[in-house]
Amino acid sequence: MADQPGQSLQGLVAEAVRESTSLAQKEFALFRTEVSENLKKMVIGLAMLVVAAVFAIAAILLFTEALVEWLATVVGSEALAALIVGGILLVVAVVLGLWARNAISAASLAPTRTLHSLQRDSQVLSERVTG
Repeated sequence: MADQPGQSLQGLVAEAVRESTSLAQKEFALFRTEVSENLKKMVIGLAMLVVAAVFAIAAILLFTEALVEWLATVVGSEALAALIVGGILLVVAVVLGLWARNAISAASLAPTRTLHSLQRDSQVLSERVTG
């Protein structure tokens, strides 16, 4: 009967090791999935930044053309139309640029679900050890 507690302890240790290994594998899989999703978001954000840059260049060209035409004609009809179009393109570029900056920020890349899960697992393990 003296061996029974020792075997029970060995069984508990073996079970704890198995559960810890399984938990670590699941946490790593969650981490990989979350990082992969965040990288996809970052790539989309970078693409939107490129699109924003194209719109910004077009806006600068239109504003430049509009200014030249306005100064040349002093009438403003053709220039006014170019200024309106250039203003709209600038607004689009600013909106896309802000969206892209938000998408590629460092905070959005943090694996928050994995960190939350690790904290929860730590609490559960602490409760098992003390309980």
